[in-house]
Amino acid sequence: MTTTEACVIHGQRDLRVEAVDLPAPGAGEVLVDIGAGGICGSDLHYYLDGGFGTVRVREPMVLGHEVAGTIAALGAGVAGLKPGDRVAVNPSHPCGTCEYCARDEPQHCLEMRFWGSAMRMPHVQGGFRRRLVVAARQCVPVGDVVSIGEAAMSEPLAVALHAVGQAGEVRGKRALVTGFGPIGGVVLLAFKHAGAAEVTVTDVVDEPLAFARRLGASAAVNVAAERDALAAEEKDKGRFDLAVECSGNPRALAQAIACVRPRGTIVQVGIGGAFDVPMNLVVAKELRLAGSFRFHPEFERAAGLIARREIDVRPLITATRPLADAQAAFDLAADRRASMKVQIAFGL
Repeated sequence: MTTTEACVIHGQRDLRVEAVDLPAPGAGEVLVDIGAGGICGSDLHYYLDGGFGTVRVREPMVLGHEVAGTIAALGAGVAGLKPGDRVAVNPSHPCGTCEYCARDEPQHCLEMRFWGSAMRMPHVQGGFRRRLVVAARQCVPVGDVVSIGEAAMSEPLAVALHAVGQAGEVRGKRALVTGFGPIGGVVLLAFKHAGAAEVTVTDVVDEPLAFARRLGASAAVNVAAERDALAAEEKDKGRFDLAVECSGNPRALAQAIACVRPRGTIVQVGIGGAFDVPMNLVVAKELRLAGSFRFHPEFERAAGLIARREIDVRPLITATRPLADAQAAFDLAADRRASMKVQIAFGL
């Protein structure tokens, strides 16, 4: 067995680039030269806080689940892929046999092994490494038009497609997106691709809102600086048809509840703690309040949309740093005023 360099978290702000074991690909597996990986909010929680809620880093863990690369070698029995193929790599690895997998709901798999997660012990190791052995079925070819960095956006776009799918019919509707980080960004792109008539974005920081305007948001509102900015949208029981809440902030959810019309839909994507939800409004307006967790079939669709540039994710990638500068990349990703999506380049 050989080794490969990886980005490993040992505890709060203890991020190291070090060697980890690299096995040869077995039956049904491929070896991938990872080209790029995007830093996600969960990666930042592990780096900044050592975890989130009761989930804590208890042993060294390779971070990362937004990755793409190039097939380097095939294990026995692999068909449909060849060395040199450029692929987006799905970090979701359901068991395939539990009751939820049997219902075709694998995102709720009872034995899910999602990369870069400390929820289990031993932890599920992630994809931030120069070379990675992975099941061939997790690889989706992306062709030669888009960059590897673009292909690595397949995972967050899949999250957005799943969320927008939870909202129901989108075409011609007025939509609200609360919280404009990287997930808010791909939700905006997914809404526009699905034919939403208008998409209004809210946040509490000006710089992401300026970015939202450049991406084509109909309006971008700082709800901290302009507390009554959405007052007109609350009139007559609400005027938005749909909302996707990406911040995980209970005040943002309450505002969405106030602004969405009766029988409209609110999709909660952002993860926070316990929320004090104004259920009187949810009931009186007959709102549909839906959670949205990860994705499954949407990953292949996201990779295809990116590969064909039907959804152009390039504007969201605001910085790329080499693996040797991983800590600086994480510090930059943590600064919402300076970055949107920060990626690590593993071939540099």
